[in-house]
Amino acid sequence: MRTIDIHTHVLTEETMGLLQKESSKIAPKLTPIDADFAVLDVAGVPYRPFPRGGFDIERRFADMAAAEVEVQVLSATPQTYFYDQDPSLAVACAALQNDQIAKLTKAHPERFLGIATLPMQAPQRAADELTRAVRTLGLRGAMIGSNVQGRNLDDPALEPLWTEAAALGAFMIVHPMNVAGADRMRSYYLNNLIGNPLDTTIAAACLVFGGVLERHPNLKVLLVHGGGFVPYQAGRWVHGWQVRGEPKVNVKQSPQPWIDRFYYDTILHARPQLEFLVSSVGPARVLLGSDYPYDMGTGECVRQVKALSIGAADKAKVLCDNAVALLGA
Repeated sequence: MRTIDIHTHVLTEETMGLLQKESSKIAPKLTPIDADFAVLDVAGVPYRPFPRGGFDIERRFADMAAAEVEVQVLSATPQTYFYDQDPSLAVACAALQNDQIAKLTKAHPERFLGIATLPMQAPQRAADELTRAVRTLGLRGAMIGSNVQGRNLDDPALEPLWTEAAALGAFMIVHPMNVAGADRMRSYYLNNLIGNPLDTTIAAACLVFGGVLERHPNLKVLLVHGGGFVPYQAGRWVHGWQVRGEPKVNVKQSPQPWIDRFYYDTILHARPQLEFLVSSVGPARVLLGSDYPYDMGTGECVRQVKALSIGAADKAKVLCDNAVALLGA
């Protein structure tokens, strides 16, 4: 059994150099803080601290060994989604990053799998890039933001992407960004502590109540960070559909079957919450995740799963088997 971490991010210095050639205005820049951390500046917006493992593959391998992770699924950093840029530039940057992720998976096939980033502000071109990433590059799906510059994931313009993702059998991971209510979460790091799981929850609700999951029964969607607030509030969604007319606009039957389609990663940071997730949605719908290399992730993900009060077969599903089934790993 291999341990497969499906939620990690990478932005190598080679990729940064190629993005610099594409557009010096938005290209990522690293400013070292010390031997372990740097400031990552993207389009003039600094992120700190950016751990060395985000851009240094040898450090990544050392951290994987310490975390007992044997395989990582690589994805782009949220800082380089570029949804706010001109579509042509976003298309070029997405393709460049996807080529680089594919290069890493080919160089280290026993350690890495990859998923794509997409130019979501140009839905047809995003669908085309997903096709190229899966069929030509051998990537297994894509990680996309929870909204596209404020447009929710049930926006009709995104239908070409969902159609293509379902046809390809692509594994789609929803990652929070540009979170709602940020003006009220400026203190205490609430934009991440609350904002990130909140925006994942909004994205999931729109996929359910917008009818996206109903229209595309083959669509495979994973919600990061334990699904935000979805597992805890799913009963409220079903009750609301039963007693109110507004949730029935696009969904003419109980939303429970569509809620039951979501997959989740393990990033909840505490045993009681992770055990609740596994018991409420079932071990077949939970996959190992770390959010490597960010400080809101965890290097304890494997050990956290091994410590759960569930059977060995269920632990194997979370640590490995579910990823193998969903990604063809």
